[in-house]
Amino acid sequence: MTFSHPLARAAHVWEANVGGPRNVLVVVTTLELDPHHKRFKPQLVNGLSSAAAEFVTTSDDVDGYCLINRLRDWNK
Repeated sequence: MTFSHPLARAAHVWEANVGGPRNVLVVVTTLELDPHHKRFKPQLVNGLSSAAAEFVTTSDDVDGYCLINRLRDWNK
């Protein structure tokens, strides 16, 4: 099963070894994730976050999720 959402540009499950092996859904988005930024839209971020959380609860293989911006947006 794969994660798909209109606001997600990409999504992949990565294995993280934090306190033991865990699978984390990493969702890449173009949304502004900083709540102090003027372009932050809480309803859109909450919708994407809720969809990711629902995916985690319905998946036996995924332990959590993380929302991140595209790498090219990091230098701004």
